[in-house]
Amino acid sequence: MTTLAGFLIALTIGLTGIGGGVLTAPVLLLFLGMPAPLAVGTALVFVAIVKLFAAPMFVIRRQVNYRVLSLLLAGGLPGALIGSVLLERLHSKGLNGPLLLLLGLTIVFSASINFLRKQAGAVTGADKSRRLPFISLPIGVEVGFSSAGAGALGSLALMHWTTLTAAEVVGTDILFGFGLSVAAGSVHLSNGGVDSNILRLLLLGGVPGSLLGAWLATIFPTRALRKGLAVWLIYLGANLCWRGIGALAH
Repeated sequence: MTTLAGFLIALTIGLTGIGGGVLTAPVLLLFLGMPAPLAVGTALVFVAIVKLFAAPMFVIRRQVNYRVLSLLLAGGLPGALIGSVLLERLHSKGLNGPLLLLLGLTIVFSASINFLRKQAGAVTGADKSRRLPFISLPIGVEVGFSSAGAGALGSLALMHWTTLTAAEVVGTDILFGFGLSVAAGSVHLSNGGVDSNILRLLLLGGVPGSLLGAWLATIFPTRALRKGLAVWLIYLGANLCWRGIGALAH
């Protein structure tokens, strides 16, 4: 079942471009019953490895703006480390109710952003990329804390604050998400916050799923699929919120 979940998650990443963290962590939390830090850490490492297979394609096609990427990472990497430490601290203090509630709200917020995403080709206006480190810092905190946010929020920031082309938005955001996943995943890994057995099973399905999804994305229209997936993620996030409220009530 875990291998099938890895395949479907990676297939969806390839088809829709929606970040894998916002998909993987809720599945591990709700369906496998993993503790929050372990679920987030495993999701981050899984996403980093899956994106490792996708990133070279954008580099070879020269669809990455390295100046903009460096500005994103300048704020995003410290944020990812802060978010990872914050998650560990909350869990270590036994604050599982507030933790689940915060994770649920974060996932609902990140999924809702997908309804606001415009076509990247419609970007106009002056380049404001110098402000990106201040924007990417909270995005990094969100990724480190919940494994969600790099895909939806990163691309939204690029569309509104830069004049990158559609292809450059996708390519630059993929590498931004990869960098954040590696940084935050390393923190969780060093703290023992990654389930190696679950990770292995996820990757058995995830690697072929990501390659198949990237190929199918060139054939099938994916806008309706992205909207439907966002609704499903909002439901999962709301479920986590409900569990968090229930834990607080007790």
